[in-house]
Amino acid sequence: MLPLPQSAVLLSFEGPDPYSTVGGLGTRVTGLSAALAQAGVDTTLVFVGDPARPPVERASPTLEYRRWCQWISAYHPDGVYDGELGKRDDYAVSVPPFVAETIVEPASRHGGRVMIIAEDWQTAPCAVALDAALRKRNLRDRTILVWNANNTYGFDAIDWDALSRAARITTVSRYMKFELQARGVESLVVPNGIPARLLEGPSNELVRVAAKGLRRPLFVKVARFEEDKGWMPVIEAFAALHARHAEAMLVVRGGREPYGETIFERANELGLGVDALTIDAREPCDVIEAIAAVRGPVVNVRSFIPQPALVALYRVADAVLANSVREPFGLVGLEVMAAGGVAVTGSTGEDYAAPFDNAIVCDTADPRELSAYLEQLIADPDLGRRLRDAAAATASRYVWERVLEVLGRKVIMLR
Repeated sequence: MLPLPQSAVLLSFEGPDPYSTVGGLGTRVTGLSAALAQAGVDTTLVFVGDPARPPVERASPTLEYRRWCQWISAYHPDGVYDGELGKRDDYAVSVPPFVAETIVEPASRHGGRVMIIAEDWQTAPCAVALDAALRKRNLRDRTILVWNANNTYGFDAIDWDALSRAARITTVSRYMKFELQARGVESLVVPNGIPARLLEGPSNELVRVAAKGLRRPLFVKVARFEEDKGWMPVIEAFAALHARHAEAMLVVRGGREPYGETIFERANELGLGVDALTIDAREPCDVIEAIAAVRGPVVNVRSFIPQPALVALYRVADAVLANSVREPFGLVGLEVMAAGGVAVTGSTGEDYAAPFDNAIVCDTADPRELSAYLEQLIADPDLGRRLRDAAAATASRYVWERVLEVLGRKVIMLR
């Protein structure tokens, strides 16, 4: 492992609170901050947190959470992106002096350096303002200031010239690198990571319960109800499979997005019954048993699925359908691999996915392609076993400890 700076600051809208976690960004910054802290780096995560929780929380001896914009969030209870523009503006004004005076200046007095990583479009104005604040205090040379792109959302609102002057720009995949390049912006690729504990997989007891209770062939899809997530090809491919395999089961978990209604209307048109399932229990075993008790072909789980239960589903499913049409990185697919599952991905940001080596990769949104690949998995159990073995080896190369080495070589050594 290369030497890391003594201190790090992560700037992000999303974070570890349920209020603050919407997608992969919350998972990323929670995992990255924990990995830095475990590596001995004094780490501060500044995020738009739950207004009802403490503004400052010590998560570990080397990790501190700073919940920001709480006074605004108190008027916007529907999550981190409720009141987004007001939060963005407040964050850009109030975070730079806090970071410069409270973290960078004390570290500088002791000869230390601070790595600062800002995430996604909402923090771009903050990164520009922070660069100016550090220069004004003659502290800029004591910092490594990075802005990271996880998605193209908000790209049209970014002043790219100002941001490129203020910070080194990174992103999470070659797909995103090309998206930035199309805007005339050069970037370094530093992938996302996963916690090493995910490689342990689900407990044997949960796997036993899931394997015994759930019908086969079994497919799982967990994603927001958005068109880019490849829901319609999944529904149409599953309908074709169900016509040939009457016991086939599709377990889905989405969000509250209105596109969900369109998806399930299409399922009904294709003759697929959809059972909406709300589970009061929180114990993983009880959750799996509740899903297994549903006899319809499509189970729409509308309540929380605990992580241990979700990982067990990933493991026992014939395939987990992470087949986004446009995917900047594909964190779910990598988590499936770590769980010992078979991931079906798209072909944009999933640099880790090798077709028929460690995953199934869909090149198109044609449901016939997806259906044909799933049929091959059903007909050839050896294929599934080979994919699972190779996937586990791939996932081990993306644990946060190894990603930190990439970060060190690509960013810290090139400051």
